Amino acid sequence: MRIAFVFPGQGSQSVSMLADYSRYGNSIKNRLSEADEILGFDLSKIVSEGPEDLLNQTEITQPAILAVSVGLYDLWQSFVSIQPVLMAGHSLGEFSALTCAGALEFTDAVSLVYDRGRLMQGAVPRGEGKMMAVLGLDDVIVENICAEASGIVTPANFNSPGQVVVAGEEQAVELVAERCKEKGARRVLPLDVSVPSHCPLMKGITEKFQERLYRIEIRTPTVPIVQNATAKPTTDPDVIRHNLVAQLSCPVRWHHCVMTMINIEISRVLECGPGKVLTGLMRRIDRATLASSLSDPKEFENLTQSSYE
Repeated sequence: MRIAFVFPGQGSQSVSMLADYSRYGNSIKNRLSEADEILGFDLSKIVSEGPEDLLNQTEITQPAILAVSVGLYDLWQSFVSIQPVLMAGHSLGEFSALTCAGALEFTDAVSLVYDRGRLMQGAVPRGEGKMMAVLGLDDVIVENICAEASGIVTPANFNSPGQVVVAGEEQAVELVAERCKEKGARRVLPLDVSVPSHCPLMKGITEKFQERLYRIEIRTPTVPIVQNATAKPTTDPDVIRHNLVAQLSCPVRWHHCVMTMINIEISRVLECGPGKVLTGLMRRIDRATLASSLSDPKEFENLTQSSYE
C-alpha cells in the first residue's frame, strides 16, 4: 500500500490537543518540551491549559501545531515500520512535513515557524485584514470576482471543489463576499484568524522571511514533498526554499496537491496532527482514496494494528 502523510495548518489547534496520546508514550510531550527549550517560554503549558486566545495567536499556534504533529509522527513510527512515499502539509503543515521527512531539523523548524508567525502578525495591523471561506462556487468565478474588486483581495486557499478561501483588506474581502453571495455561493463564512495569510498583504515580509530561511540548512527530504505553491513534488532543497518563501503571499493549492497525490497512485492518506480538516477535504476531493486522521486514538489503534506491508 502506497501511503502519503499530510499535516494540518492553523485552525486545527485546540487547548489540550492530542492529550489522550500520553497513554501510548511521551513522543508528543517530549517534542513540546524540546520546543519550550528552543523558544524560551512554556509552550507546553499553553497547549495543555490555554488560554485559547493565546494559543490562537499565530506566533504561538505555528510552533504548537508543528511540535504536536511531529510528536504524533514520532509515535506512529514507533508502532509501524512502513514508510510513506510522499508528504505534504497545508500552509504551516508544510514545515511539519519537511521536518518529518528530515529536510529540517526540529530545532530549526520550531524557531523558524515562530519567527514566521511573528512576521506574519506584524505584516497587517489587527482589524485591517480578513479571510472568508466561499462555499459552493467554482474556483474561476471566485477568482474573477476577486480580480474585479477594488482593494487587495485574492484567493488564499483552493481547498476542495467548491471551497475557496479569500484573503486581503477587510473592506475588499467583505465586498467579494457579497458578490459571491449574489453569484450563488451556498455559504460565505468569516474565518476567526489573526492574519490574512497567503495574499499580497504578506509581500512586505517576504524579504525578511527569506533572509531568515537562508540562515538554516534544508537537506534533501527522505520522500518527495508536494508543495503548496506549485502542487508539484520535489526533493530539491533549493526548490523547497524558494517555494516556502512564495507560499507566504500566494494561494495554498491544496486541491491540486491532493490531485497530484492521486495521480501518483497514492492508495491511502493519513492526516498527522490535531483535527480532521484535511481528512474531510480529502473525502470531498476524492472518495476513492482512503483517508484517515491519526488525531482519533481509536483510529490510531486500528491503523497501527493493521498490516501495511
